[in-house]
Amino acid sequence: MPDYDALKRDLEGIAIEDNPALVRQKSRDFYWYSPVLKEELDKVVGDLVVTPKNEADLIRVLKAAYAHGVPVTARGGGTGNYGQCMPLSGGIVLNMLAMNAIREIAPGRVVAEAGIIIADLDRQLRAQSGQELRFHPSTAGTASLGGFVAGGSGGVGSIHWGGLRELGNILRLRIVTMEAEPRVIDLDGWDLQKVSHAYGTNGIITEVEMPLAPAYDWVDVIVGYDDYMDAVRFADNLAQRDGILLKELAVVAAPAPFSYFTRHKPFLKEGQSVVVVMVAPHSMGPFEALVAQRKGDLRFRSDRVESMKGIPHAYELGWNHTTLRALKLDTDITYLQVQYPGPDHVEKVERLQRLTGADTIGHLEFIRFNGAVQCSGLPLVRYTTKERLEELIRIHEDNGCPIFNPHRYTLEEGGMKQTDAVQLAFKRETDPKGLLNPGKMIAWENPDFDFTAGKNYLFPGLAALEG
Repeated sequence: MPDYDALKRDLEGIAIEDNPALVRQKSRDFYWYSPVLKEELDKVVGDLVVTPKNEADLIRVLKAAYAHGVPVTARGGGTGNYGQCMPLSGGIVLNMLAMNAIREIAPGRVVAEAGIIIADLDRQLRAQSGQELRFHPSTAGTASLGGFVAGGSGGVGSIHWGGLRELGNILRLRIVTMEAEPRVIDLDGWDLQKVSHAYGTNGIITEVEMPLAPAYDWVDVIVGYDDYMDAVRFADNLAQRDGILLKELAVVAAPAPFSYFTRHKPFLKEGQSVVVVMVAPHSMGPFEALVAQRKGDLRFRSDRVESMKGIPHAYELGWNHTTLRALKLDTDITYLQVQYPGPDHVEKVERLQRLTGADTIGHLEFIRFNGAVQCSGLPLVRYTTKERLEELIRIHEDNGCPIFNPHRYTLEEGGMKQTDAVQLAFKRETDPKGLLNPGKMIAWENPDFDFTAGKNYLFPGLAALEG
């Protein structure tokens, strides 16, 4: 058992919280979206919350924790859904939110500390330079920039820019290692893949350099269709229109919109599926022309309402905010994460809806993936048993639609991050005692882990990049 009193003495002058209720609160993320994880992780709790104010503080924390053999789990806003920032082995919950300075704003790029809240960063970018981040999660109001890079995959903006895995969507990361003498390392190019979506298992991100895009006063739009597949086909057609500038493009099947989008309910029609879109103001004319051609029912546009006060942003109806809105009103709801590989993604959506429709409510996010339009799914699932959930996963995979399983908390089982020999070697180099977010990386815990298992990963392995 580590000597926490000695550790506290070593960290004198750095903010430490050991109140059990507050430590428990900071030991959690949105793992409870999954009834499986809720059962498995409900008792997980750290021993201390430590809040460094700068990189020098962080180095002190990691050096002392290493000396005392104390695990360290980094936490930003705690908006992840798979227990990414939950301390499975106790120890220090490293609260990064005080490291939130903007270092530099330049044409096309920004350098900021990892703990800055994404919405705060975007507000300052817009005010100072007329720019914004290329994309952000639907939880931008509470998610940190470093947490997004360490635990996210894409989000609002991925219809135009792709995801975090795309070369160029992260420019540089600065990390501190977990060693007797912690090192500061700057990563760029292909090396970024070692740390992006790695849950802080191989270094603590302190600084992020991201590319920017021009900021627009995006128009939130909702288009209704009586038939779900008509909505899907409209969204796919819209996604292919390179001349219409979008930041978000989602489809949500009935009855979810009318049932769960409560603040938009006056604008919605019961029984309709909806397409939720963020459109650049100068693209609204062409967008309206397409809606008319495709016989859509334009239910809502933010530039025509008297006030948006109390009405959520369009992006807060998409991604996992759709799941959150459902869960607030129906605790039996959970979700899956599905990839519908193109070019026949629309046909795959229709087939899976037919096969699983009794148990699922369709929700698609249209994105660019390897340069081509396709869609990912976050279908709402009415949870009954683990066995039925696994059966739904098998049905998708048997029909050519890989599942990134949100009911697993390890990197490998979730299916987004492929661990290979290169990734494992970097972990050994940056965290030789395995104290960073322990329990999240099977390849570290299990020497017999099979790197060659044939599985599709959103973030592919690093070994392939070395050639």
